[in-house]
Amino acid sequence: MPNPYFQFKRFTVYHDRCAMKVGTDGVLLGAWTDVSSSQQILDIGTGTGLIALMLAQRNVTAHITAIDIDEAAVEQAKENIAASPWKNRIEVRQQDVCNFSSNRLFDTIVSNPPYFNQSLKGPDSQRNTARHTDSLDSSDLFKKVAEILHPEGRFSIIIPSDQTDEIIRIAATYGLHPSRQTDVITRPGLPPKRALLAFQKAEEICFKDELVIELERHVYSEDYIALTRDFYLKM
Repeated sequence: MPNPYFQFKRFTVYHDRCAMKVGTDGVLLGAWTDVSSSQQILDIGTGTGLIALMLAQRNVTAHITAIDIDEAAVEQAKENIAASPWKNRIEVRQQDVCNFSSNRLFDTIVSNPPYFNQSLKGPDSQRNTARHTDSLDSSDLFKKVAEILHPEGRFSIIIPSDQTDEIIRIAATYGLHPSRQTDVITRPGLPPKRALLAFQKAEEICFKDELVIELERHVYSEDYIALTRDFYLKM
């Protein structure tokens, strides 16, 4: 039986009732996103609450709103956050982002979005909702982000590398421009598998770099260790 939780250095994430389990993508996004000057953060599609918890650990004053459309995920995220040191700074809501409204703008918005828009669906409807874009179109996502992002704020996501050009094109139609791009490579010599992207409203030169995860099996790169050591128990 799979372990129902994932233990990090400063918090525990139960994920047995969530369609999408704790994984490398979420950890990468939570560790990579710049929250150094953020006071209001929004986590779209929070799932287990992992990214919200990571951002709360990294920024000791920010208020974080975490939303998800799935009821079971929201209940589990609430439990994970209630058991954490940052329960007073994270608010979890069951909410479709397309209908989300706020009386404040967000300095930082993050999302580990559903992106398997060209894959075949399986029998698990909860997992399909989490993985497929039928319930969250990329265009709808960027439209809403453009409405609620502070003029000097940033929106960060992680996506498959082969969707980078299309996502940048969609973002531009809503006045959002890439400011930072990190191509994630699982091992040296392989093509990038994921892209970490940060968008902002001002158009500037985009800073690009690469992150290699493993030098060989279970031998992690110095950059990956530096990025994740505050979270993983064995880093």
